[in-house]
Amino acid sequence: MTTANPTTSVVTDRPGTIRNRVLWTLQILLGLFFVIASGGPKLVMPNALADNAPENLTIPFALLIFIGVVEVAGGIGLMVPRLSALAAAGLTVLTVLAAGTQAFIADKPSMAIFPLVLAAIFAWIAYERRATVTDLRNSFAR
Repeated sequence: MTTANPTTSVVTDRPGTIRNRVLWTLQILLGLFFVIASGGPKLVMPNALADNAPENLTIPFALLIFIGVVEVAGGIGLMVPRLSALAAAGLTVLTVLAAGTQAFIADKPSMAIFPLVLAAIFAWIAYERRATVTDLRNSFAR
């Protein structure tokens, strides 16, 4: 008589050890960048940003604060294992929109290169961490 194995094996796409270390290094560095250097100043001293570079601010003040909140939340989300894929996907959208703003609204297309490089990195992180989205969905389904 044969017995069936009651445990089911779920095959998930998870990156290898070296790729995982590279991803976590990028996630931590970019997360800290977005919390400390990008989103943080928009929340802590938005008036100083407006006073120092008024020609760069072609967006409403409330939108500047909202972008700061989104950048800080995305930076923190990059460093939380369960939220890393969703945060990277959100930051991909944010940086593509930032590149579009630089290229078309601010009329400085050369300044759009950095956000587009970041968007490619975030898209790669979101792709590699896609299994965390399924894990997160399954944890809410219980």
